[in-house]
Amino acid sequence: MNEKQTEKTAFIRVLVVDDHAIIRKGIRAMLDLVPDIGQVGEAENGIQAVKLASDLKPDVILMDLMMPEMDGIECIRQIKAQQPESRILVLTNFAGEDMIFPAIKAGAMGYHLKDSSPEALVEAIRQVNQGVAALHPTIAKKVLEEFHHPEKQQFSSEPLTQREVEVLRLIAQGHENREIADHLVISEATVRTHVSNILGKLHLASRTQAALYALREGLASLDQ
Repeated sequence: MNEKQTEKTAFIRVLVVDDHAIIRKGIRAMLDLVPDIGQVGEAENGIQAVKLASDLKPDVILMDLMMPEMDGIECIRQIKAQQPESRILVLTNFAGEDMIFPAIKAGAMGYHLKDSSPEALVEAIRQVNQGVAALHPTIAKKVLEEFHHPEKQQFSSEPLTQREVEVLRLIAQGHENREIADHLVISEATVRTHVSNILGKLHLASRTQAALYALREGLASLDQ
Protein backbone atom coordinates (compact mmCIF):
# COMPACT_ATOMS: atom_id res chain seq x y z
CA MET A 1 0.00 0.00 0.00
CA ASN A 2 2.77 2.39 0.93
CA GLU A 3 4.59 1.57 -2.29
CA LYS A 4 1.51 2.47 -4.35
CA GLN A 5 1.07 5.72 -2.47
CA THR A 6 4.72 6.57 -3.17
CA GLU A 7 4.18 5.85 -6.85
CA LYS A 8 1.16 8.12 -6.97
CA THR A 9 3.07 11.04 -5.48
CA ALA A 10 5.53 10.71 -8.35
CA PHE A 11 2.77 11.19 -10.92
CA ILE A 12 2.37 14.44 -12.77
CA ARG A 13 -1.25 15.22 -11.95
CA VAL A 14 -3.00 16.77 -14.96
CA LEU A 15 -6.28 18.66 -15.23
CA VAL A 16 -7.64 18.64 -18.80
CA VAL A 17 -9.76 21.61 -19.88
CA ASP A 18 -11.56 21.35 -23.23
CA ASP A 19 -15.16 21.82 -24.32
CA HIS A 20 -15.10 18.76 -26.59
CA ALA A 21 -15.74 15.48 -24.78
CA ILE A 22 -13.96 13.47 -27.46
CA ILE A 23 -10.77 15.49 -26.90
CA ARG A 24 -10.95 15.03 -23.15
CA LYS A 25 -11.53 11.28 -23.48
CA GLY A 26 -8.75 10.96 -26.06
CA ILE A 27 -6.25 12.72 -23.81
CA ARG A 28 -7.30 10.57 -20.86
CA ALA A 29 -6.80 7.40 -22.94
CA MET A 30 -3.39 8.66 -24.04
CA LEU A 31 -2.24 9.56 -20.52
CA ASP A 32 -3.44 6.21 -19.16
CA LEU A 33 -0.57 4.70 -21.16
CA VAL A 34 2.05 6.98 -19.61
CA PRO A 35 3.39 5.68 -16.27
CA ASP A 36 4.47 9.01 -14.78
CA ILE A 37 1.42 11.11 -15.72
CA GLY A 38 -2.13 10.80 -14.45
CA GLN A 39 -5.27 12.76 -15.31
CA VAL A 40 -6.97 13.85 -12.10
CA GLY A 41 -9.90 15.77 -13.53
CA GLU A 42 -11.48 17.38 -16.56
CA ALA A 43 -13.50 20.52 -17.22
CA GLU A 44 -15.57 21.54 -20.23
CA ASN A 45 -15.33 25.30 -19.73
CA GLY A 46 -13.30 27.94 -17.96
CA ILE A 47 -15.65 28.34 -15.02
CA GLN A 48 -15.39 24.66 -14.15
CA ALA A 49 -11.65 24.80 -14.68
CA VAL A 50 -11.10 27.62 -12.18
CA LYS A 51 -13.00 25.68 -9.51
CA LEU A 52 -11.30 22.36 -10.23
CA ALA A 53 -7.86 23.99 -10.30
CA SER A 54 -8.55 25.27 -6.80
CA ASP A 55 -10.02 22.00 -5.55
CA LEU A 56 -7.58 19.54 -7.14
CA LYS A 57 -4.40 21.63 -7.30
CA PRO A 58 -3.03 19.71 -10.30
CA ASP A 59 0.63 19.83 -11.26
CA VAL A 60 -0.16 20.80 -14.86
CA ILE A 61 -3.32 22.22 -16.42
CA LEU A 62 -3.83 21.36 -20.09
CA MET A 63 -5.90 24.27 -21.40
CA ASP A 64 -7.97 24.79 -24.55
CA LEU A 65 -8.55 28.42 -25.51
CA MET A 66 -11.91 28.54 -27.31
CA MET A 67 -14.62 27.47 -24.85
CA PRO A 68 -18.11 28.59 -23.81
CA GLU A 69 -18.86 30.26 -20.46
CA MET A 70 -15.28 31.51 -20.07
CA ASP A 71 -12.50 31.32 -22.66
CA GLY A 72 -9.11 29.85 -21.96
CA ILE A 73 -7.19 33.12 -21.74
CA GLU A 74 -9.51 34.55 -19.08
CA CYS A 75 -9.42 31.19 -17.33
CA ILE A 76 -5.60 31.29 -17.27
CA ARG A 77 -5.72 34.81 -15.79
CA GLN A 78 -8.12 33.78 -13.03
CA ILE A 79 -6.25 30.60 -12.14
CA LYS A 80 -2.91 32.43 -12.02
CA ALA A 81 -4.44 35.18 -9.89
CA GLN A 82 -5.63 32.60 -7.36
CA GLN A 83 -2.70 30.19 -7.66
CA PRO A 84 0.37 31.94 -9.11
CA GLU A 85 2.36 28.70 -8.93
CA SER A 86 0.01 26.95 -11.39
CA ARG A 87 1.69 25.56 -14.49
CA ILE A 88 -0.50 25.82 -17.55
CA LEU A 89 0.06 24.29 -20.97
CA VAL A 90 -2.18 25.56 -23.76
CA LEU A 91 -3.42 22.93 -26.21
CA THR A 92 -5.38 24.48 -29.06
CA ASN A 93 -5.99 24.56 -32.81
CA PHE A 94 -5.16 28.26 -33.02
CA ALA A 95 -1.69 29.54 -33.92
CA GLY A 96 -2.51 33.22 -34.43
CA GLU A 97 -0.57 35.92 -32.61
CA ASP A 98 -3.87 37.21 -31.22
CA MET A 99 -4.01 33.99 -29.19
CA ILE A 100 -0.36 33.17 -28.59
CA PHE A 101 0.84 36.36 -26.93
CA PRO A 102 -2.28 37.00 -24.78
CA ALA A 103 -2.07 33.40 -23.52
CA ILE A 104 1.61 33.77 -22.65
CA LYS A 105 0.95 37.16 -21.10
CA ALA A 106 -1.86 35.65 -19.01
CA GLY A 107 0.59 33.14 -17.59
CA ALA A 108 0.74 30.06 -19.83
CA MET A 109 4.10 28.30 -19.58
CA GLY A 110 3.64 26.30 -22.77
CA TYR A 111 1.69 26.46 -26.01
CA HIS A 112 1.08 23.41 -28.19
CA LEU A 113 -1.21 22.73 -31.11
CA LYS A 114 -3.64 19.84 -31.33
CA ASP A 115 -1.74 18.46 -34.31
CA SER A 116 1.15 17.67 -31.95
CA SER A 117 2.14 14.02 -31.71
CA PRO A 118 1.26 12.20 -28.47
CA GLU A 119 4.98 11.92 -27.72
CA ALA A 120 5.49 15.68 -28.14
CA LEU A 121 2.52 16.48 -25.91
CA VAL A 122 3.70 14.11 -23.18
CA GLU A 123 7.17 15.67 -23.29
CA ALA A 124 5.63 19.17 -23.13
CA ILE A 125 3.65 18.18 -20.02
CA ARG A 126 6.86 16.95 -18.39
CA GLN A 127 8.71 20.14 -19.33
CA VAL A 128 6.01 22.43 -17.97
CA ASN A 129 5.83 20.39 -14.78
CA GLN A 130 9.56 21.06 -14.34
CA GLY A 131 9.03 24.78 -14.85
CA VAL A 132 10.46 24.77 -18.38
CA ALA A 133 8.66 26.58 -21.19
CA ALA A 134 7.34 24.26 -23.90
CA LEU A 135 6.42 25.64 -27.32
CA HIS A 136 5.19 23.86 -30.43
CA PRO A 137 7.69 24.51 -33.28
CA THR A 138 5.17 26.71 -35.12
CA ILE A 139 4.64 28.80 -31.98
CA ALA A 140 8.35 29.02 -31.21
CA LYS A 141 8.93 30.35 -34.73
CA LYS A 142 6.35 33.11 -34.24
CA VAL A 143 7.87 34.10 -30.89
CA LEU A 144 11.33 34.26 -32.45
CA GLU A 145 10.00 36.33 -35.36
CA GLU A 146 8.49 38.76 -32.88
CA PHE A 147 11.84 38.93 -31.10
CA HIS A 148 13.98 39.41 -34.20
CA HIS A 149 11.59 41.43 -36.37
CA PRO A 150 9.46 43.57 -34.07
CA GLU A 151 7.10 46.16 -35.45
CA LYS A 152 8.67 49.59 -35.60
CA GLN A 153 7.65 51.51 -32.53
CA GLN A 154 7.53 55.20 -31.79
CA PHE A 155 8.65 55.72 -28.24
CA SER A 156 7.69 58.46 -25.87
CA SER A 157 10.14 61.28 -25.35
CA GLU A 158 9.69 60.65 -21.62
CA PRO A 159 12.39 58.18 -20.53
CA LEU A 160 11.81 55.29 -18.16
CA THR A 161 12.67 55.98 -14.55
CA GLN A 162 15.29 53.86 -12.82
CA ARG A 163 12.55 52.01 -10.95
CA GLU A 164 10.66 51.36 -14.19
CA VAL A 165 13.83 49.92 -15.72
CA GLU A 166 14.19 47.63 -12.69
CA VAL A 167 10.57 46.47 -13.11
CA LEU A 168 11.10 45.96 -16.84
CA ARG A 169 14.15 43.77 -16.20
CA LEU A 170 12.20 41.60 -13.80
CA ILE A 171 9.33 41.29 -16.29
CA ALA A 172 11.83 40.11 -18.92
CA GLN A 173 13.11 37.50 -16.49
CA GLY A 174 9.58 36.09 -16.22
CA HIS A 175 8.61 37.39 -12.79
CA GLU A 176 4.98 38.09 -11.96
CA ASN A 177 3.75 41.22 -10.18
CA ARG A 178 3.75 39.57 -6.76
CA GLU A 179 7.34 38.40 -7.19
CA ILE A 180 8.43 41.82 -8.45
CA ALA A 181 6.76 43.47 -5.46
CA ASP A 182 8.57 41.14 -3.05
CA HIS A 183 11.91 41.67 -4.80
CA LEU A 184 11.67 45.46 -4.81
CA VAL A 185 9.84 45.67 -1.46
CA ILE A 186 6.89 47.59 -2.89
CA SER A 187 3.18 46.84 -3.18
CA GLU A 188 1.61 44.93 -6.07
CA ALA A 189 -0.51 48.01 -6.80
CA THR A 190 2.69 50.03 -7.26
CA VAL A 191 4.07 47.34 -9.56
CA ARG A 192 0.91 47.47 -11.66
CA THR A 193 1.30 51.24 -11.95
CA HIS A 194 4.92 50.86 -13.07
CA VAL A 195 3.94 48.22 -15.65
CA SER A 196 1.20 50.49 -17.01
CA ASN A 197 3.66 53.40 -17.25
CA ILE A 198 6.24 51.21 -19.01
CA LEU A 199 3.75 50.01 -21.62
CA GLY A 200 2.50 53.55 -22.15
CA LYS A 201 5.95 55.10 -22.56
CA LEU A 202 7.15 52.38 -24.92
CA HIS A 203 3.85 52.17 -26.81
CA LEU A 204 3.64 48.44 -26.19
CA ALA A 205 0.51 46.34 -25.86
CA SER A 206 1.60 43.62 -23.45
CA ARG A 207 4.13 42.38 -20.91
CA THR A 208 5.37 39.94 -23.56
CA GLN A 209 6.27 42.80 -25.88
CA ALA A 210 7.90 44.63 -22.96
CA ALA A 211 10.00 41.56 -22.15
CA LEU A 212 11.07 41.20 -25.77
CA TYR A 213 11.96 44.90 -25.89
CA ALA A 214 14.10 44.61 -22.74
CA LEU A 215 15.96 41.57 -24.10
CA ARG A 216 16.44 43.15 -27.53
CA GLU A 217 17.76 46.40 -26.09
CA GLY A 218 20.14 44.63 -23.73
CA LEU A 219 18.34 45.84 -20.61
CA ALA A 220 17.90 42.26 -19.42
CA SER A 221 19.18 38.76 -20.08
CA LEU A 222 17.53 35.38 -19.68
CA ASP A 223 20.71 34.24 -17.93
CA GLN A 224 20.31 36.72 -15.11
